[in-house]
Amino acid sequence: MTSEVKVFDLAGKAVGSLTLNEKVFGVKVNKGLLHQAVLSYLAAARSGTHSTLTKSEVRGGGKKPFSQKGTGNARRGSSRSPLIPGGGVSMGPKPRDYAFFLNKSMKKAALRSALTDKKENMIVLKNLDIAQPKTKEMRAVLQNFKTETRALFVDEVITENTAKASRNIPTLKTESVKNISVYALLKYDKFFVTEAAVRKLEETLG
Repeated sequence: MTSEVKVFDLAGKAVGSLTLNEKVFGVKVNKGLLHQAVLSYLAAARSGTHSTLTKSEVRGGGKKPFSQKGTGNARRGSSRSPLIPGGGVSMGPKPRDYAFFLNKSMKKAALRSALTDKKENMIVLKNLDIAQPKTKEMRAVLQNFKTETRALFVDEVITENTAKASRNIPTLKTESVKNISVYALLKYDKFFVTEAAVRKLEETLG
């Protein structure tokens, strides 16, 4: 199955049309799989560097902190005990890797679901050739499409001019098609994708 969408230039004018492959842009959206893909992305992004000292790692503890009897305190043999202020932490966090990964077929299926879900807010561009590496160039593109929300721009390869023109706009993200993620597709309201990137997606996911 196929569907046809308009293709626009950077001035916001329709310059042609493009037939989309429904095997990529027209599948049944699997929300459970999308959820798993987002969790996987966020888990991989966690640093996992938090750490606490156990009672074997804190300093001190060579001398019994107080007498065995007569003080009214519990019988503690070390100031490194987790029960004493300044002592070790029992069962505290240690550096770890939170990442978990989906297999290749699940990743592709999740990406198809995300692309289908985003099709109503997708704008296909003839190209993303920004003339100068200036923020005003990218702002002009957004104005041409009357876009004031968060926007994701995807091209087969992001040029240096495009990257520099967009990096000072906090609501905008540029990404090469090989690095596109389910998380980014769902996070941004508008999805701008070049004709070349669409063909690459269809080649990879179709």
